[in-house]
Amino acid sequence: MEKSKKAGPAGKTILIVDDEFGVLEVLEFILSDAGFNVVSALNGQEAVALLKENRPDLAIVDFMMPILDGNGVIKAIRADKRLRKIPIILASALPEKTIRERCDGYTTFLRKPYRTEQLMEEMSKLLDHSGGKPRARK
Repeated sequence: MEKSKKAGPAGKTILIVDDEFGVLEVLEFILSDAGFNVVSALNGQEAVALLKENRPDLAIVDFMMPILDGNGVIKAIRADKRLRKIPIILASALPEKTIRERCDGYTTFLRKPYRTEQLMEEMSKLLDHSGGKPRARK
């Protein structure tokens, strides 16, 4: 991934959920370096537990994960009144058309591998419009 030059808004917390440790580590570094507070989890179950204590401003969630997949994480977020308006970027190597058949409730989709600039642009849009509407299954 490429390093982005854009700085994150002070005080914004980003939840990253990805079972690929290398991806998680790189995103943690990039987002921390950009000025974000970062909370991360290696699987969906760990993410749901973290959400009990942390309310992120945005979540980046991988679709395919063990224990609890991205769809399960999204359902848990949308079911919680305190969390349901959090924008969610869903990431997967699968095409979005395939994802839409299995998952809804995310705000934006990024197909892996994505460029850091693309992620930062989407994050900026979502944080500027805080609480973007989730996408429903079509």
